[in-house]
Amino acid sequence: MKSFVEPSREIPVRNEVDVLVVGGGPSGIMAAYAAAKDKNLKVMLIESRGYLGGNLTIGLPILAFLGPKGNQVIKGEAQKFIDRLRARGCASEHKRCANHMSLTIINSEEAKNVAFEMMEEAGVEVLMYVFNSAAIVENGKVEGVIIETKEGRQAIMAKTVIDCTGDGDVAFQAGVECHKGDKDGGMQPPTLMYNMRNVKMQELRDAIVDRHDEFDMDVMPPEQFKEGMFITVGLRNQIKKAQADGLDIPVSRTILITGLAEDEIWVNMTRVSGTDSTDPASYTRGEITAHKQMKDVTAYLKKYVPGFEDAYVDKVAPFMGIRESRVIVGKYVLTAEDVLSMKKFDDVICVAGYPVDIHHSTGGDCTMLFTKDAYDIPYRVLVPEKIEGLLVAGRCSSMNHEAMAGTRVMSTCMALGEAAGVAARIALEDGVLPSAVDVKKVQAALIENGAYLG
Repeated sequence: MKSFVEPSREIPVRNEVDVLVVGGGPSGIMAAYAAAKDKNLKVMLIESRGYLGGNLTIGLPILAFLGPKGNQVIKGEAQKFIDRLRARGCASEHKRCANHMSLTIINSEEAKNVAFEMMEEAGVEVLMYVFNSAAIVENGKVEGVIIETKEGRQAIMAKTVIDCTGDGDVAFQAGVECHKGDKDGGMQPPTLMYNMRNVKMQELRDAIVDRHDEFDMDVMPPEQFKEGMFITVGLRNQIKKAQADGLDIPVSRTILITGLAEDEIWVNMTRVSGTDSTDPASYTRGEITAHKQMKDVTAYLKKYVPGFEDAYVDKVAPFMGIRESRVIVGKYVLTAEDVLSMKKFDDVICVAGYPVDIHHSTGGDCTMLFTKDAYDIPYRVLVPEKIEGLLVAGRCSSMNHEAMAGTRVMSTCMALGEAAGVAARIALEDGVLPSAVDVKKVQAALIENGAYLG
């Protein structure tokens, strides 16, 4: 590849803040709100898109507010976010699910509004349509980031930066050790969600309940589908029939999610193996391929799945949901053994209940490993091993491939974001780096706000 030497130039400093949160997805919203909640600090949130919410806005349900035993394990600010939506009729209850512990259906458009309102309420300065392109690092400490905007290249200086990009962008730019995927580099493939309307829901329910052996639902009992919201994970036989008839279906299981409207289904069945969201060419190919996959998936549903005969595609998510990309190496790397043994940690800042759910990097199938109870996530997974002044929250926190397959769901990411925001605030108030914060104070603040730590 040819190179170009960019001439040296001065970059204007757009802003100087106490806490800068990069990325306005589920973890970023919580981090910014928690850091700014008492309005003692100047907090800024930057986002590349023209709205906040990230994966909250693409039609996904929020999984695992409840743990394997049915008790609620994700509370605190994440639950208050749901309460705000529920007060507007824009979120469901947490319904137990044998496969996903629980599901919570939300109105993705209203989630954007709630996020904006929370930022305004807490006094967070929001700046959208910007990309962070470099981390500013001096003497081993992150001092801010370089952003690219239509006004050009600018700097935002910050006493503490929280990376909520999902891809670990700031950490990577700062020189934090990062990894992708399994031992061979294989990453869980992304999905482009889309919505179908005019689904005859009772026909679908009856088929699953009355012909349960034919419409196999993996571990989910037929009673789960008789009323209320649900997720289907199964119908493998139907997919095999469609594939034998020439349809190109990229997954082994039919994953359908009820919406808030009675005739509404969100389809989670596009799957583009080999997509790397940190590589724009790969990401572009993935988006184009996923849109093409929708044609055969929709044809499959209309012909082989009861209730879809007259259904139509109503809307498509604005971007693919990324399951996996970079994760950092932090003070502690959470492992599958930690998850499956339900390990307890003295520095717990989140209790999670979602199983290890690995969508295979090739082949379209999935492996799920369940636990009997919830498990702890320690504060140290938010703290890079070497670089100071930086916290990393969300699916890019310090976890190996298998552990991240359990902690990547939005409820857990929201709890990790809240913990990062609280830790950043307390560290600044006490005049210490985030790596040296008194975790007992962080835990006390989280519990005071309603979080569950076991």
